[in-house]
Amino acid sequence: MSLKDRITEDMKTAMRAKDAPRLLAIRGLLAACKQKEVDERISLDDNAVIAIVDKLVKQRKDSIAQFTAGGRSDLADKEKAELAVLEAYLPQRLDEQAIAAEVAAVVAELGATGPSDMGKVMAAVKPRLAGKADMGLVSVAVKQALKG
Repeated sequence: MSLKDRITEDMKTAMRAKDAPRLLAIRGLLAACKQKEVDERISLDDNAVIAIVDKLVKQRKDSIAQFTAGGRSDLADKEKAELAVLEAYLPQRLDEQAIAAEVAAVVAELGATGPSDMGKVMAAVKPRLAGKADMGLVSVAVKQALKG
């Protein structure tokens, strides 16, 4: 079963259970998937769906930070609930050591030497770790690898 099919089944389950917050998050995810399919006239594979989920997770984290800073804990709690639903569709994330090891391998392959090579390294690392790691952590690991 593809990831998109699993999400659709989860939506049906949430509808039957009358789980409104979960249903809202899943419908938002399916709408983003459908929008991408319509815009680009493609059928999404699991990797593309994971990329969309990753983007929505990042948006939720940003919103939580903004709502918390603005003193709107009610809205932050709503975003946290959606974040929990979305993160269930992401594959197991790599830890910092695994990210650092992958970045070190790419730096060695490319022969990157300093901060000026960051763009080149990120371009090579991104496809390898997309959906498997938080790109913010990847960026920090690349900076560390190129610094020393």
